[in-house]
Amino acid sequence: MDPARERAFVISSLDAARELLLKTPVSARLIPPEGVSFGFALKGARDSSGVAAVRIGIRNDRAACTCTFGTDEPVVRAILTVMKFNPVIRSAAVLQFSDRALSVFEHDLFLECASFTAAPAGRGTGTMDWGIAFCCKCDVPDVIYEKNPDKTQSRLVISGEDPADVVNNIIICSGRI
Repeated sequence: MDPARERAFVISSLDAARELLLKTPVSARLIPPEGVSFGFALKGARDSSGVAAVRIGIRNDRAACTCTFGTDEPVVRAILTVMKFNPVIRSAAVLQFSDRALSVFEHDLFLECASFTAAPAGRGTGTMDWGIAFCCKCDVPDVIYEKNPDKTQSRLVISGEDPADVVNNIIICSGRI
């Protein structure tokens, strides 16, 4: 696939998943105050210019939901870190952590979940990036979350091969929490 067509494919796939999230009532318990950060990377992406991302707020404001490459969304760094361990996993979303959501992902959807406890990250590495790398040493889990005493600040990252995988798991979880 030529680069222009691949970029168009990534945007259209992410946009279709975004539209599905906008049409489906998603539990507010899954949406962080800053909104859901959702992304999809080009094959072989090495930096933010190769990852398209969008932030979807609780009000689902369509005007603020444009899928673009090169953003500084938290999900971009998560996807780039995951791709270092498994380049097939190119999509992810950052959601609000809750014990109930984790239980649905792990016990109802049978997704592999892994956690990390915040520790001082290396110079130039954020805690979430370090934590994702820590959790991916043996294999890339479907869900990664930080064990944080303040659960209101805790997030979970759900990943998949493409945005359709990720959004389907979000919708199923939303219906069960």
